[in-house]
Amino acid sequence: MPGISQHTDMSPRRAAGNVALLGLAQALSTCAPIVVTLLGGIVGTRLAPEGWSTLPMSVMIITLATGAIPASMLMRRIGRRAGFAGGGLLGAIGALVVALALYRDSFGLLCTGTMLMGINGSFAMQYRFAAAESVALHNVSRAISGVLLGTVLAAWAGPELAARARLLVPDVEYAGSFFILAAFLLASAALVACIREPEPRELAEEGEERPLSQVFKQPTLVIAVMSAAVGYGVMNLVMTATPISMHVMHGHSIDDTAMVIQSHVLAMYLPSLGSGLLIGWLGIPAVMAMGVLLLGATVIAGLSGHEVHSYWLALVSLGVGWNLLFVSGTTLLTKQYRASERFKVQAANDVTVFGASALGSLLAGRIVFLMGWETLMYTCLPLLAVMSLAIIKLARLPKTATA
Repeated sequence: MPGISQHTDMSPRRAAGNVALLGLAQALSTCAPIVVTLLGGIVGTRLAPEGWSTLPMSVMIITLATGAIPASMLMRRIGRRAGFAGGGLLGAIGALVVALALYRDSFGLLCTGTMLMGINGSFAMQYRFAAAESVALHNVSRAISGVLLGTVLAAWAGPELAARARLLVPDVEYAGSFFILAAFLLASAALVACIREPEPRELAEEGEERPLSQVFKQPTLVIAVMSAAVGYGVMNLVMTATPISMHVMHGHSIDDTAMVIQSHVLAMYLPSLGSGLLIGWLGIPAVMAMGVLLLGATVIAGLSGHEVHSYWLALVSLGVGWNLLFVSGTTLLTKQYRASERFKVQAANDVTVFGASALGSLLAGRIVFLMGWETLMYTCLPLLAVMSLAIIKLARLPKTATA
């Protein structure tokens, strides 16, 4: 079975250092989408034409998705370290542009700023692959989980940043939040500039690089991409709509809304403490199935009412379900390509996954404003049904395909 075939000359100590640096950078960088998720719809409601309040969030995710291939190809030429650092700098500029947009009440500048932060996301979302390439094959799922675990810090820092710094700049609400965010993104650029890049060596039996169309003929690879795409699509659909439904439509306070988003992000990344081990114990299909069941629980909780605890239960289930689908899908993906193919396969995966994510965030505002929160919940069900069928197919494949 084709897989990431590289072995590196990097010592375990240096590999652990890489994972730690990437985890910290992930924490700082992930504050950007968290802050934009919490504030984008709220600020967008004030500045945007009716029904387009979530467009800034969608612009960020669309840019992230469409930038995945250029970012991957650029890093193939200049290296991951330079690409990651450059992305962090662009993200910091984007945060400053958003602060300027708030000062000028400019919806166009708001979208421009989130676009620049989306470019940073195109690079930052490949931190997990850089970590996987730093370690031995049997440690790949743990390295991926380790990087995602760094975002637990962002789960606290992002909402706190949005809420506590909102009045830092007099008369320009939330501008201070984005000034501090710019400093966080600069710090992430400094951290990734310190990583060591491994030099993967192809094993002789791996053969030559295959066309992307041939690589995607593998059912296991398609299911791996589906797992992450469904997880991200459903997650962003519900998460992006939550601040609008809670704060704008049902009058819950910004503190309660921030608490729900904070709990959600913790639920997204805290399971990374055990999701890598869980994959080793139960296998990838079982962990994917657990993820789908938890997303189903999100729908049930979301339909139970508009109280704070209903939103909280829905968003916590959403976070854990996303983690299990995303980590299991990414782990399965890394087993399906040769080292020489990694950049183009990773890029194709991220375009698909974050394209689904962008579509979810773009639809969120339209659905929740025009059809309501309950309709948004029901929209998730067909996606979960398709993913369930894919998991059944995966479970019936030979065990070597998912080992």
